[in-house]
Amino acid sequence: MTLISWGMVLALMIPIALLCRQCSTWERLAAFGSISTKVALLALMVAVMRGDRMLALVGTLMISAGDAGMLLLARLLEEHER
Repeated sequence: MTLISWGMVLALMIPIALLCRQCSTWERLAAFGSISTKVALLALMVAVMRGDRMLALVGTLMISAGDAGMLLLARLLEEHER
């Protein structure tokens, strides 16, 4: 499990490296969405390893609220570009 968690942390660094480059707003939005999903999955994995239901609940809320916020932000950006 430790190897899996380190793999997830390394996978988390890929979108962070993408954000360091000069890119468009949509690419940054996609990178932030990827980061939030990976952090939530990492929290869920730690919750399963520890057997902690409250941490699992927080991870689940992070996934649902983060994705909903990303959809709203994408919709606002789309309206703003018109």
